[in-house]
Amino acid sequence: MIHTGMVVEMSEVLAAIFLGLAGSGHCLGMCGGISTAIGVGTSGSQSETRMVSYHFGRILSYGLLGAAMGAAAGVIDLPYWRIGLRYAAGIMLIAMGLYTLNWWKGLVYLERAGKILWNPVQQLARPLLPANSPLQAMGLGAVWGFLPCGLVYSALTWSAMHGDAIKGAYLMGLFGLGTVPVMLTASIGAHWMTSVLKASWFKSSVGLMLIAWGVFNILMISNHH
Repeated sequence: MIHTGMVVEMSEVLAAIFLGLAGSGHCLGMCGGISTAIGVGTSGSQSETRMVSYHFGRILSYGLLGAAMGAAAGVIDLPYWRIGLRYAAGIMLIAMGLYTLNWWKGLVYLERAGKILWNPVQQLARPLLPANSPLQAMGLGAVWGFLPCGLVYSALTWSAMHGDAIKGAYLMGLFGLGTVPVMLTASIGAHWMTSVLKASWFKSSVGLMLIAWGVFNILMISNHH
């Protein structure tokens, strides 16, 4: 029998990708400008290579953050600590849903707190601009992965509840991968995609799904424990 502690269940894999897809509109608002700018002034193949490199760097940063959070959460091996993390993950998902719906902006305070780390990290991006090569674009993506973002914080809390560095890195990598399709589509000039992401019905659907997912997680933990 495969040890469940070393296996990420398919439901978690799909959940990580879904969270990335659901939050793509938020990602586009936060990172869409820099992502689009990377492809400006180059031929089609060069532009695509640099954009893919940028997103690859961003996913690497998410994986690194996931590993760090998972390892930190795993230091304390107590049942109530793990239960608390799972409750926190559900609450963060609900908070992200409320944030998406513009019903509650509490995550803004977390993003402001994150600027303490972002300000010095941001200095690393300056030598990489303009990103004239795939390597520079990847480095820029790696730096941009630390941008203060409520969606990323929600995903990090959710991935950290496993208390494992490998799982944390894997799930955050999948989360980042989930954001890529929409980001790439918008970067190549698909204005219809941007219009859909900005539509009130889409934001409402995503927000309600995130809230429902968070509530479901909390109810599952309550019933189990």
